[in-house]
Amino acid sequence: MRLVRTLVTMIAVVFSIWAASAIWIDGPLSVWILAPILGGFLVTSVGLFLVVKRRIPSLIPNQPYSLFAIFAGGVPSLCVLVWWLNIPASNDRDWIDEVERPPRVEIIGDRLRIENVRNFDYRTGEDYTPRWETREYDLSQLRGVDLFLSTWGSPLIAHTIASWDFGDDQHLAISIETRKEIGEEYSAVLGFFRQYELYYVVADERDVVRVRTNFRGEDVRLYHLETKPAVAREILLDYIKEINQLTLEPTWYNALTHNCTTNIRHHVQHVAPSGGLMDWRVLVNGRLDELGYERGNVDTSLPFETLRETSRISERAKIAPTDSSFTAWIREGLPGEHD
Repeated sequence: MRLVRTLVTMIAVVFSIWAASAIWIDGPLSVWILAPILGGFLVTSVGLFLVVKRRIPSLIPNQPYSLFAIFAGGVPSLCVLVWWLNIPASNDRDWIDEVERPPRVEIIGDRLRIENVRNFDYRTGEDYTPRWETREYDLSQLRGVDLFLSTWGSPLIAHTIASWDFGDDQHLAISIETRKEIGEEYSAVLGFFRQYELYYVVADERDVVRVRTNFRGEDVRLYHLETKPAVAREILLDYIKEINQLTLEPTWYNALTHNCTTNIRHHVQHVAPSGGLMDWRVLVNGRLDELGYERGNVDTSLPFETLRETSRISERAKIAPTDSSFTAWIREGLPGEHD
């Protein structure tokens, strides 16, 4: 029983810390309103715990009253959770240029017509000419899908980008990101709260990949995925369903549950449940290529470390032409290929 009480206490303390943080981060902007709310939450939590701890033994003898007290103290945190889950996301904010326009997709037979494909012309990471395009893609020409892994600090954490291969150097890249407002910077801590809406960047690789390799100094690796065209098509259509839904019902990004990699897993699960089995490397996604190698989702004809080194494309991207041949250039010598 002592072990149970210890575990429940640890969970309750973590839950209370999260609730207090949620009030502070996602609550009213005015500190004069925020401070008394946070103070009231803490006083109520501690007060309920102490009252129940004292009263329960006389009312219900021979019971694990400490657990009752802990659960009572968690009631305010539960109320905070209910409030937090009902904070509405929005499509109507002062967005930064890169996420200003939501993509919209129309499907006509085998044709995709996509509005707001991003194809910015970057001169530096901050100096660019915005360019939003309407493009069409033929699903019957879809050959497969590739995966980019981009790291910039810890090699354990990466950003993932999926890119569908339609042949003739025509690729459609989709990057799942935060939708930041003007003046807003991404924070790993704030990413666990309701500070950023979810946004699907539908883009040309010369935009969403080149800006990372050439101007942000990120280490980018590219892998052909061993995915049949029919499966790649269904995954893309599941992406499109989410993209169109976000224009009607915006939702929140979350660094743990709704991020660039967990959302890919969700889409894969909708199409092939056995292909989206959970693994710790979905969260520590800098090791996602290792997981793909173990599952046979990438080329396994080379030893993994050799494959990983061969798949680095940053240096190639820096000298690649900026026209449509960019996609072929960064794939030159890449192990594996689509049928």
